[in-house]
Amino acid sequence: MKASAQRIWKLRHWIILGYSVPVVALVISAAVTVANVRQVRHSAAELHSSWEVNDNIGELDSHIQAMSRTTRGYLLEKSPVSLNSFNAAKEAYTEVLATTEEWITNEQQLQNLKELEVQTAELIALNEGLIALVDAGQPEEAINAWKADGGRGLAESISALLLDMETLEHEIMAGDEAAQTAALGRLQTTLLLAAAISVLVSVLLGTWIVLKASRLMNQSAGVIASSANEIAASIEQQERTSSQQAASVSETTTTMDELGASSRQSAEQAEAAAAGAQQALKLAEEGTRAVERSMAGMGTLREKVEAIADQILRLSEQTNQIGGISGLVSDLANQTNMLALNAAVEAVRAGEHGKGFAVVSGEIRKLADQSKKSAEKINALVADIQTAINSTVMVTDEGTKTVEEGVKISEETAAAFGGVADAVNNVVLNSQQISLNVKQQAVAIEQVVSAMNNLNKGAQETASGITQIRTGTHQLNESAMQLKVAI
Repeated sequence: MKASAQRIWKLRHWIILGYSVPVVALVISAAVTVANVRQVRHSAAELHSSWEVNDNIGELDSHIQAMSRTTRGYLLEKSPVSLNSFNAAKEAYTEVLATTEEWITNEQQLQNLKELEVQTAELIALNEGLIALVDAGQPEEAINAWKADGGRGLAESISALLLDMETLEHEIMAGDEAAQTAALGRLQTTLLLAAAISVLVSVLLGTWIVLKASRLMNQSAGVIASSANEIAASIEQQERTSSQQAASVSETTTTMDELGASSRQSAEQAEAAAAGAQQALKLAEEGTRAVERSMAGMGTLREKVEAIADQILRLSEQTNQIGGISGLVSDLANQTNMLALNAAVEAVRAGEHGKGFAVVSGEIRKLADQSKKSAEKINALVADIQTAINSTVMVTDEGTKTVEEGVKISEETAAAFGGVADAVNNVVLNSQQISLNVKQQAVAIEQVVSAMNNLNKGAQETASGITQIRTGTHQLNESAMQLKVAI
């Protein structure tokens, strides 16, 4: 049993190893995948930032041009609409400028944005100065100032700067797209490689573990079959012993019947002896001989009863051995059932790859359950046999006591017949005493005969129980062979 436990423990380690290697490979691939996903997310975030910056550059250009257009319109016609449009464009420019500064991560773009902010501030100040002249009632001076310079050079510089920023941002976007594509390629390669390695390792380890487990279970099935054969051999020997015991009991019963008939004849002779002294003396001599035969028969009966007791003790020892072997078979069935249950659990965890192994483990569990049930039947039969043996021992003890009492009665009868020989005058009285003693002896012999019949019945039941045990053992052997075939 200790070796079996060690084999189960090793098999458990093999199964754990079989699942650990793919799990470790999956963990490693998951770590690499997470790193690649982070890189993809970073590239996507950078690309998104570039798109936002590119859009904001266009909006900045639009708002700057809007401020210039509304200023020119206000110079031509002092209109609140133009002034409101200028202020709205200025506010929108300020908001987009702040948002763009948050999105930009490139140092060159940050420098360009700072330069744009400075030049645009100069342009806004110039436009606000022109608007102030118009508001002061000097539109002609404002128009002349715009014609003299009007910020056209500054506007062209801002447009060129915005074009440079847009070109640089396109280059940054191209680099981010290339980085994202490379990261996605690495992620795809990692996933495919991890899946291929996991499948290959799982198949190889699964095949090796199944072969190893099959060999171990085949060895266990061989041990069960060997034990069943040994039990069958022991039961056959026990059956022969029980048959011999039954024959001995039958012979003893026949002898006791003859002894009962002899006792009844002695009683009749004792009653006839009362008719006359001479006849009584003759009958006394015949009675003496009958008592001697009775004593001899009692001695033989005692020897046979002692032999029966010895056979019963040996039968009890062999029954205990059968119970021990049956317990060993039950333990082996329990261990096999535990092994099949663990294999079924691991097969469920294995998913599609463990379906075949789950079917095999289910068949093993069924066979183990059949073995266990057969062992339980054997234990029940052994218990019944042990009970019958205990009853037989008690009856045998009573028979021994009865025989000893019969011997004592026979000795008293012999002494009585001796008294008849010495004193013929007391023949009648002694004959009556002999008749009474012989009747008691007949009753005792009938009790012994009844006890022998019970003993014979117990021996027959023992033989029947042993036959059932042999049948159960054959079934156990067949189950072991089926287990080996299934493996």
